[in-house]
Amino acid sequence: MAPIESDVAPSCIDRVQDFVSENRRTILVATAAALLAAGAVYLASSSTRRSSGKGKSKDRKPKKKPVNDPIIEEIKPKVDDLDENAPLSPEQIAAMPLEERVKQAASLKIRGNSLYQARKFEQAIDLYTQAIQVSPRPEPVFYSNRAACYMYMSPPQHERVVADCDDALRQDPSYVKALNRRATALESLNRFEEALRDFTAATILERFQNETAAQAVERVLKKLATEKAQSILATREPRLPSQTFISAYFAAFRKRPLPTLPEIPSQGDQTLLLALEALEAADYPHALTLVDAALDQGISWDIGRAEALNLRGTFKFLTADVRGAKADLLESLTLNPTFTQSLVKLASVHMEEGDNAQAMKCFEDAIEINEDDPDVYYHRGQVFFITNDFSSAATNYTKSSTLDPTFVFSHIQLAVAQYKLGNLSNSMATFRRTMTSFPSRGEVCNYYGELLLDQQRFQDAVEKFDRAIELEKANSPPNPLPLVNKALAIFQWRQDLPAAEALCREALVLDPSCEPAVATLAQLALQKSEIEVAITWFDKQVQMARGEAEITAALTYLEASKAQLEFIRNYPQMAEQLTQIARGMM
Repeated sequence: MAPIESDVAPSCIDRVQDFVSENRRTILVATAAALLAAGAVYLASSSTRRSSGKGKSKDRKPKKKPVNDPIIEEIKPKVDDLDENAPLSPEQIAAMPLEERVKQAASLKIRGNSLYQARKFEQAIDLYTQAIQVSPRPEPVFYSNRAACYMYMSPPQHERVVADCDDALRQDPSYVKALNRRATALESLNRFEEALRDFTAATILERFQNETAAQAVERVLKKLATEKAQSILATREPRLPSQTFISAYFAAFRKRPLPTLPEIPSQGDQTLLLALEALEAADYPHALTLVDAALDQGISWDIGRAEALNLRGTFKFLTADVRGAKADLLESLTLNPTFTQSLVKLASVHMEEGDNAQAMKCFEDAIEINEDDPDVYYHRGQVFFITNDFSSAATNYTKSSTLDPTFVFSHIQLAVAQYKLGNLSNSMATFRRTMTSFPSRGEVCNYYGELLLDQQRFQDAVEKFDRAIELEKANSPPNPLPLVNKALAIFQWRQDLPAAEALCREALVLDPSCEPAVATLAQLALQKSEIEVAITWFDKQVQMARGEAEITAALTYLEASKAQLEFIRNYPQMAEQLTQIARGMM
């Protein structure tokens, strides 16, 4: 299923992601906090391996191809008599003149390279080891080349690769080939944080020109974020998302009258009524507690129990308990097979599971029960919308608004669908009519402003956001999203970071768990090169996220930023070069 916010219009968090994508190079280079694999890095070019250029052997049995590894250093023509000179003893080495030791070490390395090309890795390792012993000073290339051999042995010796690259990088921290090799070994050892550190450093040191390294960052970042997300979900108690998030979901369903209690209601019946009243008052934690209590106490009539299961299933869905939500909604329908809202919500569960066909069947069943239920068409339009069938979405929104012209979101979503279809004039006209029909609804101005912002009509967009902010003051609680949208508009229009930050903080006063405000503050901190501040906001975003997909996405930003903060600490001399790269890209 689409993010909850999309049930009312294009979500503000999506606009934050668009902002990151559109400003990807500036964010990356100016702050050295590239959000690789999360939509904030653009790699300008790719590199490809060159073929060996050798012809096929005339022998019937093909020979093993030489290793064509661009990381191995100084591959030179094959040297004859590769087995000459037995290893020197420590005493012999100590007795050799300095120049002779340097010359001997270089010769051993050349012979080792030839053996490496011939895939004789153990023999090559012996020669690189001798080169290390003979050389009067540590040479990073000797360790790196030996690491290459360990990498290609069967089975690979990943721990030894890491140890040798450690030695190489102690001598030369900017040795990109050793960084890449160590990162590859660390990834194979499932040490993803360390692998991400090294791949990130290599990417920046190569001035973002090596696509292979960038792809490695994306791959490892995905593994790390997924692993951490699963760990968080395994230990974290289910929690409700933000007030804004929940309000958006419930606002996507038309209000229904409270059920009439039996003549002699049970305690559970009365508690259910209290739960529904708390829901109407937007007291969501209290509503959840009460509906759980009502079901435990026992509800005396089937229609009431179906209502309670519908509500509890909704809360389970909001806390990303998809399996529990499905069970409650199915039981609700068993008790009341004509309960179309439970069918609509069950369709959402099927979408979350990736079963679009079953979701559509739920809508067909609901229409068969009540073809005049406007909610069914609105939410079916939402499914078409998130699957990019904007024409069908528009048809369903129109049907919904025809059945009930008083539901504002059908009109808003119709305008958005028209915009997605490229019917700009129709979309703008629909928004203007909707503002006339619903003059006190801030949502109309807010989402109209989003489309204006998408067209870079900044002044017009800010005017609409201001109007939405003013109208929201009459609501309790006010919707903070117009404040966040205005923050994005002001930043993109005037690059006014202080004003944008102030608006986001104001949004957090209204809703301390407003994820779009947190995400935007993180991006604005990156713009100011305040990476540690950004990491704090990203960490908060992780804590607020619901479900594995959202937690993984938030962790992607967090871990990428942490890796690049570590780069800045390890390579402070790169700061000026990064600034120069930034100037060249802006």
